[in-house]
Amino acid sequence: MRLDKYLKVSRIIKRRTVANQACDTEHVEVNGKRAKASYDVKVGDVISVTYGERTLKFKVLDVREHVAKADAASMYEIISE
Repeated sequence: MRLDKYLKVSRIIKRRTVANQACDTEHVEVNGKRAKASYDVKVGDVISVTYGERTLKFKVLDVREHVAKADAASMYEIISE
């Protein structure tokens, strides 16, 4: 699954266009490297998203196309905020 879609489906970023812009402006890293929106997310990847002064770092536990809002948090494990 593409990185921008994963960020949207897992509800880390609200809209896919915003997730795409975050990747384009180099606010998203996967396994310590800047990642493009087209990056193929895999289970075990460590993703960090920078929001201004704050950085959210999490590990991918599951990759699913569709998920209910209540189950979205089960797709990742937060490492640090």
